[in-house]
Amino acid sequence: MTTEQGTADREIVLSRLVNGPRELVFKAFTEVRHLSRWWGPDGFTTTTRSFDFTEGGEWEFTMHGPDGTDYPEWIRWREIARPERISLVHGAFRDDPEAFEQVLTFTERGAKTELEMRTLFPTKALRDRAVERFGAVEGGTQTLGRLAAYIDDMFDKEGEN
Repeated sequence: MTTEQGTADREIVLSRLVNGPRELVFKAFTEVRHLSRWWGPDGFTTTTRSFDFTEGGEWEFTMHGPDGTDYPEWIRWREIARPERISLVHGAFRDDPEAFEQVLTFTERGAKTELEMRTLFPTKALRDRAVERFGAVEGGTQTLGRLAAYIDDMFDKEGEN
C-alpha cells in the first residue's frame, strides 16, 4: 500500500521504537502463542479461533474488552516478507465490506526495531468512525505499547528467544 494523493484523510499511521531485534519483534507479531499475550489495547484479551500465518491465510479471533464486550475480528494475510513487512486486510468477518488494509513495516535501528503500522480505510467516514467511536489511534498506540512491553519481558525472562 502506498500513500497516494487523496488518501491521507483515510489513513492512520502509527509507529513505535521497540527494544528488540527485528527478527524477534516480527516473531512476536506472527506467532499466535505470542500474539495472544499482547494483542489489543490496554485491558483487552484475545481468544483465537483459527490462525494460519501464510500469504492468503487467516486469523479469526475475538477481542474481549475490559467492560465484557466481545469484538469478533478477522485478518487475511496478503503479503509476508520476513522479517521486513506484513500486508493484511482486517475486518470484523471474512469479506467485511468495511475492512481496512494495513501494512506493518519492521525496520532495524541498531539493536532496536521501528515498527510502523499504516492503516488505510475504504472511506474517510470509516476512518473517522474508527477514530471517534472505537478510539483507533489510542487503541493502536496502546497495542504497540503492549508489544513493546512484551518484548521487554521476553528479554528479561528468556533472553533473545
